[in-house]
Amino acid sequence: MTGNARSKLKLLLLQKMLVEETDADHGLTMADILERLAAEGVSAERKGIYRDLDLLRDAGLDVRKRDCSPVEYAVGRRDFSLAELMLLVDAVQSSRFITQKQCNLLVGNIKSLASRSQCALLDKCIHVAGRIKSKNDSVFSSIDVIHEAMRQRRKVSFLYYKHGPDGEPVLQHGGKPYVLTAVKVVFADGLYYLEAYSDSHEGFSDYRIDRMGRVAVAEAEATRSPEIARRAQEDSEYQYFGRMGGEKVVATLEVAPDKADIIIDRFGSDATLAAREDGSAQAVVPVRQSEQFFGWVAGLGGTVTIAAPERLRNAYRAYLQRLLDA
Repeated sequence: MTGNARSKLKLLLLQKMLVEETDADHGLTMADILERLAAEGVSAERKGIYRDLDLLRDAGLDVRKRDCSPVEYAVGRRDFSLAELMLLVDAVQSSRFITQKQCNLLVGNIKSLASRSQCALLDKCIHVAGRIKSKNDSVFSSIDVIHEAMRQRRKVSFLYYKHGPDGEPVLQHGGKPYVLTAVKVVFADGLYYLEAYSDSHEGFSDYRIDRMGRVAVAEAEATRSPEIARRAQEDSEYQYFGRMGGEKVVATLEVAPDKADIIIDRFGSDATLAAREDGSAQAVVPVRQSEQFFGWVAGLGGTVTIAAPERLRNAYRAYLQRLLDA
């Protein structure tokens, strides 16, 4: 190995050890650095290391001296803080649309952005109650195929299944592929959905991407219309209870005292709240009239009730009556 090659190798090894082993709270002494380089078969002297540290700083690596005895050298600022990495790990581990295998791979990639001491802290993940993982490890690739079909302005083909009474997957549509115009991909309630247009039904439907199989770009050209273009561009409004259809309604809810957080947690800034003299609140929220919305109201045990419009109250009464009859 030439002297120039050894110098480059030394610089790369120095950068690697600093990135992997140090952070704002942990550093390496000059003796540590020389010892690690020697273990890799690279001889070095202090003056050369000082020059290399300056080169790494010039290249943008935030190499700092730690005020301790003996002096330590460490990477101070990283692309992601420890708190941000913890947030990413927790988000990945709580995601329903990825498999456990994919989860482990992604967490490993996130941990590669941290020092070794930080990795130990990232292993102490937050417990997510009722965590459910997908069994379909092709969600990401399916999304890529769908987007490719949209780019080529062609329809997308896929098999679709639902679970039967025995818990086993059952192919829909008589086992034949769906061939539809992909409108957009939507993420809601921890799951990915495809909103698609069907020529035969002349309407729009949602399909869970984790329940798709054999997703492919079809030969047929995608259907084009002003309505499809509008749906592709508009925000998925009024979607607070999964990708459920239903008439768009602006509902007025009566909220028991000290229960306003329930409304804020569900509707966020889309809710308009007004305090009442008795300590309760009136909330005006946009929703879709659906059994999922009615089930949410019923599950709150009377702390939230529907005040208006009257047609929504009547539909809710009919929903409750159907439950009693069942």
